[in-house]
Amino acid sequence: MTILDQIVAQKRIEVAERMAATPISALELMPDFKRMPLSARDAVQSFRSTGIIAEFKRKSPSKGIINDQADVATTTLGYVKAGAAVLSVLTDEPFFGGTLADLQAARLANPETPILRKDFIIDDYQILEAKAWGADLVLLIAACLTPQQVIDLSELAHNVGMQVLLEVHDEDELDRTLTHTVDLVGVNNRNLKTFVTSIDTSMRLVERIPDTFAKITESGLHDAQTMRALFQAGFDGFLIGEAFMKTPDPAAALADIVAQFNSTTIPI
Repeated sequence: MTILDQIVAQKRIEVAERMAATPISALELMPDFKRMPLSARDAVQSFRSTGIIAEFKRKSPSKGIINDQADVATTTLGYVKAGAAVLSVLTDEPFFGGTLADLQAARLANPETPILRKDFIIDDYQILEAKAWGADLVLLIAACLTPQQVIDLSELAHNVGMQVLLEVHDEDELDRTLTHTVDLVGVNNRNLKTFVTSIDTSMRLVERIPDTFAKITESGLHDAQTMRALFQAGFDGFLIGEAFMKTPDPAAALADIVAQFNSTTIPI
């Protein structure tokens, strides 16, 4: 059983438990369920946007503890001040150390910035849960969903006003699950089987993604030079977490990479 298989199996248990504790009728009464979500796509593609989706992540199965000292509100607010276009907050607890309370804290600290709920979504309930806790955008991971599930989940997200980031790892996943009901397509440079990262994955797939979608590159992004190459290749945005979170001051690390990128002749 792969790590992804373990995560999905655990997620099924969690979803059942949360549905029993907080039914959909209760989610619909939460204040943020009535809030009009912000457009992550517009934020990434707008003129002079850095395109950076800055992630708050405490740990991961491949890296272990990355940063268990950072405060989510302080860090995400710092990200926005440093130039983040969108925020990403991990809400998976067993494997990534995140919670829905982290999502809510980021929302309260950053009312005008789009926020991605980063989790392993396998059920309609999680879409409605994301809306209720303050997310503007949800992640759908092609590796753990069927093409029909991608369509159904993305349509539900749209029905409640949220956007969808579809994450793929290779050509097969892209060709199998790409649908007009998603808004952004993310290419994860990390191989799920070996956990090795290579931006060659993004370079191979960028031309296969139609320009009707915002194109996001994920994982293995540590410096302005790599970002520059990916920007030139056609990517609109960059999802970066570990490179920031492994430092004592994640917001300062983001500000530094933005300054390096802005020092080039390429507009950002």
